[in-house]
Amino acid sequence: MNFHYKLQAVIALLFLAVSGSAQVGKPFIHDPSTIMECEGKYYTFGTGGGGLISEDGWKWEGGAERPGGGAAPDAIKIGDRYLIVYGATGGGLGGGHNGRILTMWNKTLDPNSPDFKFSEPILVAQSDGIEDNDAIDPGLLLDPTDGRLWCSYGTYFGFIRLIELDPLTGKRVEGNEAIDIAIDCEATDLEYRDGWYYLLGTHGTCCDGANSTYNIVVGRSRKITGPYLDNMGRDMLKGGGKMVVAARERLIGPGHFGRFVVEEGVEKMSCHYEADLDQSGRSVLGILPLLWKDDWPVAGENLKEGTYKIESERRGYGLELSVDFVRMPGRMRGFNRNVDEPIVPVASQKLEDVIQTWPEGNIDVRIGDYMVRPHQRWTITAVPEAGGYLGGSYYKITIEGTDRALAATEDAEVVTVPSFTCAPEQLWRIDQLTDGTYRIMPKKVPGTDEQLALVSSGDSTPTLAKFDMKSDNSKWNFRNH
Repeated sequence: MNFHYKLQAVIALLFLAVSGSAQVGKPFIHDPSTIMECEGKYYTFGTGGGGLISEDGWKWEGGAERPGGGAAPDAIKIGDRYLIVYGATGGGLGGGHNGRILTMWNKTLDPNSPDFKFSEPILVAQSDGIEDNDAIDPGLLLDPTDGRLWCSYGTYFGFIRLIELDPLTGKRVEGNEAIDIAIDCEATDLEYRDGWYYLLGTHGTCCDGANSTYNIVVGRSRKITGPYLDNMGRDMLKGGGKMVVAARERLIGPGHFGRFVVEEGVEKMSCHYEADLDQSGRSVLGILPLLWKDDWPVAGENLKEGTYKIESERRGYGLELSVDFVRMPGRMRGFNRNVDEPIVPVASQKLEDVIQTWPEGNIDVRIGDYMVRPHQRWTITAVPEAGGYLGGSYYKITIEGTDRALAATEDAEVVTVPSFTCAPEQLWRIDQLTDGTYRIMPKKVPGTDEQLALVSSGDSTPTLAKFDMKSDNSKWNFRNH
């Protein structure tokens, strides 16, 4: 939170912003918790109480409820219950650093459920305003290797500390002593993956809108208690940390990391941006693909609209219409060609050069050698009114310069139809995978509820089948060439 450096007037405006009700379709939030899924909906909680709810992970509205107010909550599901942790006071609010960390339980996150009732808050850590720690900005990890529950907390006022909690009660383990694990960061989050424990912290200043310098850094350790070292071997207790995500385009100051594993190979990271310059500089929820490169987490990219070669990872061939090859003008290469002939550019093949040779109805697709021809160029366009999925809206995929759209068929194949109608089988979910490649999935395959992905069943044959992260058949790239 780093409120120590901010004016009280700024803080007051911040609390008004996050507690207001005008959030429908506009995810204004500060310090979001890790995103939780509950009974088919997504939830995240923020500073000041309350939070956001989403039916699909794309459109977010206000309505999540969290008593206690305070700052920077986190959430985790343990068994059939949800544990919420948050900081009360601290962070320089009112000029002091005497903070408290509290936990509370609920059977559900749905405020309309008859089972919705938070337990009384439990104090698990505190700071006296003088010691070298500020009890604020907690993060939770349930260790999948042994079932132990851990909580990190702290800000720039001293050390980031680690304590152990009881996963049955949410109380602090009796006799547990706090361990110092980092400095020069706040809003920490703990993650475990493939034998490594990761400590992600928010570095820089917050709460200053477009001038906030927030970014997210990481260190890792083979033990939950550290030491947490970055890629250069620097200890986070000495200010180390490898960059995970910084400001990008018109989104300034990412902070408060959260991880959401969709399935094997598909992960998302949540954060807030201190300022979305396209939304009055408000603090907004951000969701990005989460990649793992050399066992380090790094923010990926939601696919941008544009025209691309859709390239199969299997061999590098491109997705194309199954149409006759149209030769470009010009003679074959000759060995005795006059070297003094004028050098002139050869025009690229254009859509109008070939479209009259294409059938008018549905056209099948195949995978072939890429030659930058019109039947191989695909325009990807977001369709926000069609809804979305966690972190993104659905896309339409059309041949460049036309309305001819890629579609799924009842027999689990792919085809192009003459025009886009926004039918579910013409809408595509595009997720960046943890290795940086992409998965392409239709919103709906006619006649089945099974989720299938676009795959290469052979070098030249695309089809729809179950996604397999271990197979390059299931992976695609989008090349702008």
